[in-house]
Amino acid sequence: MGERKMSRFDSLDLESNKLKSDNGHSIKDASWAMILTLAFQSIGVVFGDLGTSPLYVYSSTFPNGAKHKDDIIGVLSLIYYTITLMPVIKYVFIVLRANDNGNGGTFALYSLLCRNVKIGLIPNQEKEDKEVGQYQIHTTKTGRSGCSLKVQNTLENSVFAKYTLLFATILAVSLVIGDGVLTPCISVLSAAGGIKGASDKFTDDMVVWISVAILIFLFLMQSFGTDKVGYSFAPILCIWFICNAIIGIFNFCKHDWGVIKAVNPWHIVEYFQRNGKDGWVSLGGMVLCITGTEALFADVGHFSVKSIQVSMSAVVYPAVILQYSGQAAYLSKHPEDVATAFYKAIPDPVYWPMFVIAVLAAIIASQAMISGTFSIIHQSLALGCFPRVKVVHTSSKYEGQVYIPELNYLLMFACVCVTLGFGTSTHIGNAYGIAVVFAETLTSFFMVLVMLLIWKTHILLVLLYICCIMSVELIYLSAVLYKFPSGGYLPIAFACVLMAIMFTWNYAYRKTYYYELHNKVSSDKVCEIVDQSNLCRIPGMAIFYSELVHGIPPIFEYYVGNIRALHSVLVFTSIKSLPISKVPAEERFLFRRVHPKELVFRCVVRYGYTDVPDRQDGFEAVLIEELKQFVLGNRRVKVEPVEESNDRICEDDDDNIGNREVGIIDEASRLGVVHMIGESQVIAGKESGIIKKVVINYGYSFLKRNVRKSDEVFGIPRTRFLKVGMTYEL
Repeated sequence: MGERKMSRFDSLDLESNKLKSDNGHSIKDASWAMILTLAFQSIGVVFGDLGTSPLYVYSSTFPNGAKHKDDIIGVLSLIYYTITLMPVIKYVFIVLRANDNGNGGTFALYSLLCRNVKIGLIPNQEKEDKEVGQYQIHTTKTGRSGCSLKVQNTLENSVFAKYTLLFATILAVSLVIGDGVLTPCISVLSAAGGIKGASDKFTDDMVVWISVAILIFLFLMQSFGTDKVGYSFAPILCIWFICNAIIGIFNFCKHDWGVIKAVNPWHIVEYFQRNGKDGWVSLGGMVLCITGTEALFADVGHFSVKSIQVSMSAVVYPAVILQYSGQAAYLSKHPEDVATAFYKAIPDPVYWPMFVIAVLAAIIASQAMISGTFSIIHQSLALGCFPRVKVVHTSSKYEGQVYIPELNYLLMFACVCVTLGFGTSTHIGNAYGIAVVFAETLTSFFMVLVMLLIWKTHILLVLLYICCIMSVELIYLSAVLYKFPSGGYLPIAFACVLMAIMFTWNYAYRKTYYYELHNKVSSDKVCEIVDQSNLCRIPGMAIFYSELVHGIPPIFEYYVGNIRALHSVLVFTSIKSLPISKVPAEERFLFRRVHPKELVFRCVVRYGYTDVPDRQDGFEAVLIEELKQFVLGNRRVKVEPVEESNDRICEDDDDNIGNREVGIIDEASRLGVVHMIGESQVIAGKESGIIKKVVINYGYSFLKRNVRKSDEVFGIPRTRFLKVGMTYEL
């Protein structure tokens, strides 16, 4: 029996690896046709924000105009090396390698660290969950030494360090989502502002309302999915990058090809020598040239590492460098036009075509952060760090492409409010940089841990990364924090609200899970309950839903103690999401018999990323059929507990008994199936402090009342749904 079980788990392992290679995530031998297809799509989704930054970087860097021609050269040199260091070297060729099963973002880095080092505070890292999940983990086998070992021991032995890492993760995620609110606003406002160059009749208020209409249209398109949106937007972005490159070359040749000397980094030193504090403050506007790079990492789950590397190296990087160079060449002759440098540098014959393309590109620029936000929230749901929301998988080919309706409309509302409130891209720019640089600095912090603890990078290379990349980010961070009173408080305030929601939910979620885990009903106890002579057995089948994959939740004993009746067939069911693309149908249901004589069973149902759960009627029919096969001996897959237990497993091969039990199951399903979900109400214990009482009794209770209910998540028909309530005192 044990050997048979292991072979079935192994078959899942092999199948999941095969499927992961089919969808092109994290597999070295993925076909180039797949890579180039994803690279084309990624241009329309990932790089819009980075590609439209030339619309507003120079105006944000020189809000009061450029004082000296050499200042333009110094800023161009800063742009050259900032783009090369951050998006290209750091993200495209270093950070993207730290993806977790094809997923990117700060949560992916945190999950990757938790799987290799014992620092996790999330329930799905428990041994029981890993045993049933059979995660595709590539942990480091060899030992650590020196600095790496010291860091590991410090993190594993410090509760404070564990909470600090979780805090940093949630902070970074909240900042990225805050960035997702500001990105559409500044991109669309900057592009729409070009219409004022056509006629004095167009006022700032008209530009604002045009931008609001464009933003609403953009968010309404999200329901079509990243796949369709990417194919629709990619040709437009390709045209945008080609036009930017051509116009950049035109201005470079026509006005001042001497700006090429900006490749000499000494001009950066001279820029700061001339401008002192003003030069340092200007970094707050200059940093906008790397907006969207954190989304680039978060969006890797929608595509693949190689595809993003190809599109960045071959298309995006050359185009933006040429555009910034062309603008600098134009400004060297016309420094008074710095506020509208992008549109002023466009030749008159192609002004209107470029305006149309710029507006379309600005719409698309918002897609990177929106898609990245969806991916981040999807990961946070799996880690129990976000309230329940509906997640729609929009592609049958690419596992990471998801759409979250509630979040989409929340972002739309926030973007409209920010656009109406700030009114101009310059004002939004003051708020924009903090979220970008703060999130990127936190990513570097996690990358240092990944290098030390997982990749085992030589300490000198780690120090080189800190000196060349992380130190630059800290300098930029100090500059953007200077803009805090001028609007920089907005993303921080937004991040604080999100952090409060995520921490409240995660804290109560973990407390509830561990309460059930420590107070679970053993299989022996279940047998005693079922065998009680004064317990009424009624015809029909009952399916109890629980998050525990081992043991029965305490709410079952509470239910029996008050109702004193049980159905003739009982199935305790847990639904588990695995970090693989698909789970084969024959491997989806894992059964174990709890009672040696009565029809009481334990079932774990496993789904992959791209598996779409059946409608409840279909799920119910499949579960019943798999249960009958298990009883007959054709699906004898048992769920072994990780620790020793007295769970009883029946191995009766008597065909007559099996057929009789199948008949009982058929009769029970015909008489009716009742779906039961435990809806626990959690309250803080009497000895708890005031903060814990506020978080659990008010914060968590409010969130739970206003998010999707369990029956909505599982799709349970209301006519056959029974909710069992119990109060947990944590």
